[in-house]
Amino acid sequence: MEANDTIPTAESLDSDTSTKRFRAKRDAILAAAAEAINEQSAKGMTFADVARRVGLNTTSVTYYFKRKEDLAAACFEYTLEKLLAMLDESLLEPTPQARVAKYLSLNMIRLTRIQRGEETAFAILSDLRAMEEPVLGKLMAGWREVFRKTRSLWGPAANRAQTDLHGGRAHVLLENTFWLPIWLTRYDPDQYPRIEERLMDVFAHGIAGPKASWDPELIDLAHDEPEPGREAFLLAATRLINQLGYRGASVQKIASELNVTKGSFYHHLDAKDDLVLACYKRSLDTVADAQRLADERGGSHWERLSGTIATLLDVQFSERGPLLRTTALSGLPSESRTQMVDRSNRIARRFAGTMSDGIAEGSIRPVDPLIAAQALMAMQNAAFDMRKWAHTMTRERAIGYYASTLAFGLFDDRILQQ
Repeated sequence: MEANDTIPTAESLDSDTSTKRFRAKRDAILAAAAEAINEQSAKGMTFADVARRVGLNTTSVTYYFKRKEDLAAACFEYTLEKLLAMLDESLLEPTPQARVAKYLSLNMIRLTRIQRGEETAFAILSDLRAMEEPVLGKLMAGWREVFRKTRSLWGPAANRAQTDLHGGRAHVLLENTFWLPIWLTRYDPDQYPRIEERLMDVFAHGIAGPKASWDPELIDLAHDEPEPGREAFLLAATRLINQLGYRGASVQKIASELNVTKGSFYHHLDAKDDLVLACYKRSLDTVADAQRLADERGGSHWERLSGTIATLLDVQFSERGPLLRTTALSGLPSESRTQMVDRSNRIARRFAGTMSDGIAEGSIRPVDPLIAAQALMAMQNAAFDMRKWAHTMTRERAIGYYASTLAFGLFDDRILQQ
């Protein structure tokens, strides 16, 4: 033994054991809180529920986290740390395609371990913007770092246009990996390698057939407003729920957004759950109308699909938008949530049907239509978050750049020439 080595004392061993016990219990609380956030949102999570999940009393939880907001922030920080670690590992690969493939693979490995009970899910970030300062500033800085590192998977951009395109690609990649746990439950874990391969094929080569181009014709979605003022009310509510989550968008904030009283809210809807369901119905009706009108208009199945995608992105980027994000589902009662998920799945299956017919006619590349449809759902669902990005360029260019990520794949630059 070297002269400067020390023999562990009983006190130091007890201290190490105590530290490990503390960390283990803290990690268990964080895992339970993440589970609660994913089911009920950060605002809906309670100390009592978290304590019940880990077999503790509420006082024990407050020993580790003084306030509920501290616990939610710790969960979000953990998520950001995990994402940054996966991105750092992916950035070691030599090419953009290899980096994206590595990042997808790391996500699939994590989801496989969760399915096997070997790892716990981390908290989804949909409620992050509902946090309050000064915590919000720190968390948003972490999220911007995640986005910047994801964009760097494609390497340095040669000009502003390429920077914009890389930004669209980064967002679509992130949102697809966030969307994966929602639909992956329909498959057995032994199918995960196949799903990873099929999804990466869409990322690498896109959906459009070899002779397809990007020149979509927008669909006219104009319709009569069923009740004066109701559309404006639903739009304001949708924007706030998308930004702050179901529980973060209070009735008071929605009323203030429209400069009306809370009484006006209850004139239109009986309860907040009714509001979210009405917003969802409006959004899903919009998507279904676009699909139906595209089929009625005719043309190749790629023309139908590209027209639908462009129209929905136009809605998301415009003032007449947006569509409600599926992340708002976490605040709804289970029966209502199931009803909305079923409707969303029907829309995804219709996308898959269009792709199947397009594959048969040759206008769409041979892809797994069910998996490609989920990638499309993730893209159009999350486009609301890119409104500021879209407003830095013409609407047509923003739609083209964002849609090209899945139309032609994450590594095809042809859209820059249009």
